[in-house]
Amino acid sequence: MAILGLPELGHGYAAAFRGLYFVACMVWIAPLAWLQRLLWSRESALLATVVILLAASYAMSVANALAGQHLAIALGLAAGYRWSHLVQGLDGCWLALIAFCAVHAVAVYYLSLQRTRLRLAQALAHARDAELRALRLQVNPHFLFNTLNAISGLVAAGDNREANRMISRVADFLRATLVHDGRHEHALAEELALIEAYLGIEQARLGERLRVTMTAGPDVLDAAVPYLLLQPLVENAIRHGIAPLATAGRLDIRVERSGANLAVELLNDGHRSASVGTRGAGIGLANVAERLRHLYGGEHRLDADWRGERSFHVRLTLPLRPMAA
Repeated sequence: MAILGLPELGHGYAAAFRGLYFVACMVWIAPLAWLQRLLWSRESALLATVVILLAASYAMSVANALAGQHLAIALGLAAGYRWSHLVQGLDGCWLALIAFCAVHAVAVYYLSLQRTRLRLAQALAHARDAELRALRLQVNPHFLFNTLNAISGLVAAGDNREANRMISRVADFLRATLVHDGRHEHALAEELALIEAYLGIEQARLGERLRVTMTAGPDVLDAAVPYLLLQPLVENAIRHGIAPLATAGRLDIRVERSGANLAVELLNDGHRSASVGTRGAGIGLANVAERLRHLYGGEHRLDADWRGERSFHVRLTLPLRPMAA
C-alpha cells in the first residue's frame, strides 16, 4: 500500500486518505484471515476458495472506498457520496488484501509443513525406539531358554550343587539386567560387568572347557556402547563354537580405541562346518547387526568370518564417544 500510494504523497490530503486506507486494511485482516482458515478447515476446493476470497476482499475494498468518500465529505473536498465511484480506484486496497491472503497462505503452509515434518520425525523416533526395545528384549528369552536347558541337564545328571550355583549366578545376572533404566546405551564398564556375570554362568556349566580372556584399555571404559551388545555375541561363540568341542576352547574379548572409533573383537575356538558356518544368520549376529543399524546408521561396521578352520572372528567398529551422565 505504501508503494502504491507513493505517487499521490504530497498532493493535498493524500497522506490522510492513504492512512485511512491503511488502517482500514489492517482492520479487515482479522476477518479475512478467519474466513481463509475457515475455508481451509472445511477443505473447500481451491477454485471456490479463490473466488470467495476475491469477492470478500473486493467487498472490503468497496467499504474502504466508502470510508474514503466519507473522509472527503468531512474535509470539504466533496459535497456528497458519489456511488458510481465506489467501484473505481480499488487497486490499492484490493491488491493489498489479495497480497495478504497470498502471504497468509504461504506462511500457514510453511508452518504446517514444519509441524508435519516434526510429527514425522517424532513418529520415526518412537518407531525406532520401539523396534530397538523389541530387539533388545529378544536377547533375554533366548539366553534364558539356553540357560534353563543347561540347568535341567545338570539336575538330570544329579549335579545338584552345580545346578544351584548356576541358578544363583542366573539370579545375579537377571538382577543386573532388571535394574537397567531402559536406555539403549550404557558405559562399556557396565557392559563388561554384565558379561562377567554371564560368563560366570557359562563357566559354571562348562567348567575348565571354557577359557576366557577379556582386555579393555582404561581410556575406553566410559565409552557408550549398546546395552547387552556383547552377550549375544559371547553366547554365539560359546554355544556354536566352544561347547561342541571335545577339548577346552578359548574365547578372547578385546576392546580398544581405534582412532576416532571403538573397536570390539571376539575370537573363539570352534570347528568350521556347515552347521556352524551359517550361524551369522541366527539371533546373535543378526540381532546385533539390526540394533547397530538403528543406533548408528552407516557409522558402524560389523565383520564376522572364520580365520582358518578352528577360529571364528567378530569385529565391531563403533563411534567412540563418552557416555552422557
